[in-house]
Amino acid sequence: MSAYGAISRSSAPQALLPSTIWSVRKDLNASSEFESVPYVTMHHLRLDSAPSGLVEYLSKVFAQEVEDGRTYPQEEKFDQQAFRNYFLAEDLLVGIVGKESAPPQTGGSYGDRNWEDCVVGCYYVKPNYPGRSSHICNGGFIVPPTRRKGGYGSTLAKSYVHYAPKLGYRASVFNLVYVNNEASVRLWERLGFTKAGRIPQAGRLKREDGKGEEYVDAWVVYKSFVEDERT
Repeated sequence: MSAYGAISRSSAPQALLPSTIWSVRKDLNASSEFESVPYVTMHHLRLDSAPSGLVEYLSKVFAQEVEDGRTYPQEEKFDQQAFRNYFLAEDLLVGIVGKESAPPQTGGSYGDRNWEDCVVGCYYVKPNYPGRSSHICNGGFIVPPTRRKGGYGSTLAKSYVHYAPKLGYRASVFNLVYVNNEASVRLWERLGFTKAGRIPQAGRLKREDGKGEEYVDAWVVYKSFVEDERT
């Protein structure tokens, strides 16, 4: 639920988009065979096509992210149903780290791997505004703690710029990119997003050292997916 109420799209593509393969910089500090493979396959899912075990795993990762209190504004407890309502309201993209000697050509196979072993992250894509402004999307990202600093966040972001236009969106806006998340700010700028404004004291976040909370400013960042039609 947003300030506008429940937001949905009437013109969303019906078919799932094809899976894609993305290269990843090799993590020299990789601690497992899975983390050392330099490619990720991205898979488009919706609520009716998402495996229940995957949803269960991702909901736990997101619940911990909310509990950590440093990246998302929510602070209420997130159970699996709340996660479904929030992350699977429209479209979900999931990244699976490779394992085979050659990247899979169609969809990917997870074999005997647990979701914890193969998921490097995910993100939702959904309208940021209703009705006449629903062509502008928003995305929310999760990277499990064990997958951070491996280049996967960058891979997810690049794939977002690929998938969001194919889902029919003309632009993207992120409402709250907290200024203390410097890596995220730099990443979106590298991908062509611009800072549309700064909101003072936008988040009451937990301090990194765990000692209390602090108010942190946030950037609103924006990117158009089409040529400027006014020129």
